[in-house]
Amino acid sequence: MPKNINRKKQAKLLRISRKIHRTLGASLFVFFVFISVTGVLLGWKKNTGGIIQAKSHIGVSTDLKNWLPIDSLHTIASKVLRDSVSADISIEIDRIDIRKNKGMVKFIFKDHFWGIQLDGATGQLLHIEKRRSDFIEKIHDGSILDYYFGTTSDQIKLSYTFVMGFALLTFTVTGFWLWYGPKRMRKRSS
Repeated sequence: MPKNINRKKQAKLLRISRKIHRTLGASLFVFFVFISVTGVLLGWKKNTGGIIQAKSHIGVSTDLKNWLPIDSLHTIASKVLRDSVSADISIEIDRIDIRKNKGMVKFIFKDHFWGIQLDGATGQLLHIEKRRSDFIEKIHDGSILDYYFGTTSDQIKLSYTFVMGFALLTFTVTGFWLWYGPKRMRKRSS
């Protein structure tokens, strides 16, 4: 009799695991599609021939002593952006990516998905890019909603990554039990 009760408990646990797995999968299906597709794109971004992420161009000098001051480079990048994209586009900087080994500096702007690559020594424009990889990354981690709604402190991103991370952990545990549980029941019944 105790063996039978134990088997019933295991069967009940399997049913609960299956229900959680199925319900969670159905309710978060679209989000998992977004995460998987954007994850693949981000993994391949450097191997897309500049479609997702532009290659880093090379400047004339890797010696920082020969470079223009950062504020001068920023002024040049801002002028190039306004002359090339839009006269009233925001020039607020998100980050500056200095590639000393390539003699190049990237200016990545905060309020849109544009970037400017300049030669660090001459200030010459090396490349202007629409930063598709940044857009894809924001979709991947949910911060695209913070971006469009203008929220501060990444509230939506934090909630989204918590829910999706917890869901993945739940899938892992319930999926393992759905695989292992029946094996365990068969082993105990023989």
